[in-house]
Amino acid sequence: MTDIPYFDADQVRSILTFERAITALEDGLRAGVDPENDGPRLFSPAPDGEFLLMPAQGPEFSGLKALTVAPNNPARGLAKIQGLYALYSSDTLEPVAVMEGSSLTAIRTPAVTLMAIRHLARAALPGQEVPAQPNILIFGAGIQAVGHINAALVDFPDAQFSIVGRTQSKVDDLIAGFPELGIRDRGGDIDAAVREADIIICVTTATAPLFDGSLVKDSAIVAAAGTHGLDLRELDDALIGRSDLALEGRGSAQRENGNLATTFSEADWASENLPVNLRELVVSGIERHEGRPAVYTGVGMSWEDLLCAAAVFAEGRQHSGR
Repeated sequence: MTDIPYFDADQVRSILTFERAITALEDGLRAGVDPENDGPRLFSPAPDGEFLLMPAQGPEFSGLKALTVAPNNPARGLAKIQGLYALYSSDTLEPVAVMEGSSLTAIRTPAVTLMAIRHLARAALPGQEVPAQPNILIFGAGIQAVGHINAALVDFPDAQFSIVGRTQSKVDDLIAGFPELGIRDRGGDIDAAVREADIIICVTTATAPLFDGSLVKDSAIVAAAGTHGLDLRELDDALIGRSDLALEGRGSAQRENGNLATTFSEADWASENLPVNLRELVVSGIERHEGRPAVYTGVGMSWEDLLCAAAVFAEGRQHSGR
């Protein structure tokens, strides 16, 4: 247990590009990672907040992300979510690396979302393909919005971006951070922005739907990855009901995904006719239907962190010659 390498936030960001993270996730799913085998996240009280523990296991590595959630921190100029990731050998359960956890989350969440969008786009029917210069509408203006813009540029380098955010100063800062993209603030005409969008990405902490789902055009792809909890949601029943659905995992969606809480009954979850999960989407694809948008929704899962942390460790070990 001596000389365990530590990867700080700058090292994690340097090693784990969005392209590398997407590749690591796809490779893991194709190699047999099944989201349905992922255990539930563990929540425990902490002073003025809570602990969030996310364990995962795999054939070569296992790991644990230990985060703290401090709701009062932003008012003090501090991060709301902080933590560490501990990576272990699955053979000996010996710790092999520790890395900063918030930066890992800030990369893996957009990577998962854009991986899902990539495969939903590949399944588009003729005449309904994502255009070469898609209109991408982002709901949210925080760290995850920034990450999702950068991740979207991997597959859509010529995209035109728009943003809708709750806090104008954050919207202005985000737009200023990407001067070369000409991002448009669409907070004043949300309905029109939704109608025009080819891809809609939601990364907010909303408690109610962000827009009227009936306005989404039939060929659009919508991804909602900002919330976890059955009492939180970004999408309405109208959109869920008229869309081809892909879920991060069926078990995690039933436990935590508020976007589905009022459209899926206990009988629905017990049926065999359930949406594909991410492994099935990547390995086998999804059947798209005429006149139906595609929706991906997820809450964040432990296996994703493990695959990304293992990629950081493997790349770091290669560069260090260890």
